[in-house]
Parts: sequence; C-alpha cells; structure tokens
Amino acid sequence: METRAAIERFLQSPRLAASTQRSYRADLEEFSRWLERRGTTLDAVDARVLADYTRHLGRARPGRERLAPGTLARKLAAIRSLLRSALGPSRVPDLPLQNRRRRRLPNAPKLGDVEELLGQFAGDDPLSVRNRALFELVYSAGLRTHEVVRLRLSDIDLEQRAVHVTGKGDKERVVPLGDEADVWLRRYLQLARPALARGADDTLFLSHRGRRLDTSTLRRLVANPHRLRHAFATHLLEGGADLRTIQELLGHASLSTTQTYSHVDARRLKRVYHLAHPRAR
Repeated sequence: METRAAIERFLQSPRLAASTQRSYRADLEEFSRWLERRGTTLDAVDARVLADYTRHLGRARPGRERLAPGTLARKLAAIRSLLRSALGPSRVPDLPLQNRRRRRLPNAPKLGDVEELLGQFAGDDPLSVRNRALFELVYSAGLRTHEVVRLRLSDIDLEQRAVHVTGKGDKERVVPLGDEADVWLRRYLQLARPALARGADDTLFLSHRGRRLDTSTLRRLVANPHRLRHAFATHLLEGGADLRTIQELLGHASLSTTQTYSHVDARRLKRVYHLAHPRAR
C-alpha cells in the first residue's frame, strides 16, 4: 500500500474537522518519512513497528525537547486513525502509553469573565448582533468551533429551545438553549441575518459576504473560543450537574474524556460535604 496516497485519502474524509486535518497531516507526513527510511510499507505496520516509532518519538534529540505526553498521544492517535481507515479496525495495534499524564485543561473563565467577554459585542449592527448570538450559543450549548460554524437554520428549534449538533465522527446530539442564547438568536434571525444573507444559503451564521464563517473568524474575535466550552462544562458541574450528563451535552464518546473535569466535581463534592455533614464543621 502506498503510504502517502493512503494519507491523502484519509485526510479527505468529511468527518475530520479542518483543524484536525492540519494537525494530522503534519503528524502523518512525519510518520510516512520514518517508514520510508526504514523501508516499511503502511500495511506492514504492527505493534512492533508502532512501538519502535513510539520510542523514536520519545527520544530527546539535540536542539529538540522531549515531546510532551499529550503531543505524543496526539501523534499516535493520528496514526491509529489512519490505520483504522486504511487497513480496518482489526489492524490497529493496541499499544497503551506508559505513564501518560492526565490532559490539563486551560482554566475556564469565571462567570463574571464570561459576561464581560460576551458584553464586548455591543451594538445593533448586523455583525455585532451576529457575534453576540454566536458566542452566547457557544457558551450556552458548549459547542466546538467547527460545530457552531456548521450549524444550519434547521438545526435551531426555537419552539423547543434546543440546538441539533453534529459533532466529531458525525455523532449527533441535542442540547438545550439557555435564556440569553434564545434571546440573541431570535434577535439575530429577525434583525441581523436578513441583512447578511446572499441567496439561498441556509447556514446559520453568515459572514459579511453572506458566506459560512470559518473557525479562524471565531479565533480573531475571541483569542481562545474553546475556553467557553470549558466554561460551559465547569459551570454546569459547579452548579450540580453530574459528569454523565456533561458527557452527553459535550458529545464526548467516552466518559474518560469528560473526567478531565473531575477536579471541578471534586471541589463541588467537598463543598457539599462541608455544608451537609454534621461533623464537617
């Protein structure tokens, strides 16, 4: 099997977000060059070959720091996804990382910080209303940037106050809309979107040219929009929601991914304990 051709076919999958395609491309091209130097083809990759590559990645080299566990895990995840696509699930080697540390999440903004961030989108012009509605929705529903730019008009149910989201791997979920998101979405749809629309495009959030937004636009407006997703999960946990509910709302395939927020849950449980137990004080 020609490795580079297999990589191109894999990266063209519509299931991969643009940001994932970019990071996977660099990781997989690095892996392809390593295979070529060894004279190994993609269909010859097994647990031994992958273990050799893992050791290769883990070695510190002159002028280059040792890879962080999270970076190493991402590179191996890209390779496993490629092998699953090109060779089938049964050919993906089971090679767990040793001493892998829990992924650290960026500090979620406090509620006051979120309100200040959202309040910066003041104004009645179409773009200001669009931006406020967009980020109110990201925070209200815990959306990834690529999920919110892919939304269509039919994905918003204002009567039921819910949003239908297509996430990673085309996995679908329905998330409730909060009061503020509902108010700003109605305002955007009634007052702002008609001024931005060009033709029959049914994309929910439009650029000033009437086209679908790119995720880079969100990053220009807010330095790290993904922090609003972390704030969504953190504030729900602090308010009493359980991890299983958060998993469903975030669209995580595995509860282990949601458990990166367990430090928040632990703080909440400690607070409840001190308030409720007669011997706690």
